[in-house]
Amino acid sequence: MRIKGMVLVLASGAMMLSACGKKERPATDLAASQVTTIGVNSYLWRASLDALSFMPLVQTDSAGGVIVTDWYVNPNSPNERMKLTVSILDRDLRADALRVAASREVAQSGQWVAAPVKAATVQKLEGIILTKARDLRRSAIAD
Repeated sequence: MRIKGMVLVLASGAMMLSACGKKERPATDLAASQVTTIGVNSYLWRASLDALSFMPLVQTDSAGGVIVTDWYVNPNSPNERMKLTVSILDRDLRADALRVAASREVAQSGQWVAAPVKAATVQKLEGIILTKARDLRRSAIAD
């Protein structure tokens, strides 16, 4: 009876081990685009925070993937200010998982007046964030 029990344990252990060897995971799987402890892609999140580090932040929600800045006045252009909202929409590291919205105001007669934002400005910021996110992912894979 005791031998049958040991045989049963060894057989079930062998079956479990054989199941483990069927699908090998590459070493880079640890740094896949979905590795995250927050609600959105961690590379996009960190890259966004890094890219906006010079601006005052009003709201950061890692679960919802939203970063909202306060108005920022560039010392070289004191008559203009910008406010940004970055939304990370997915857990994958993809270009369409990132959306940047910008508001711009200019000073006229002592008051701030809404002004248009060039599309190229938003696209350039999205490109900077995506590049930083890809670099973060590459360095995580290399480690």
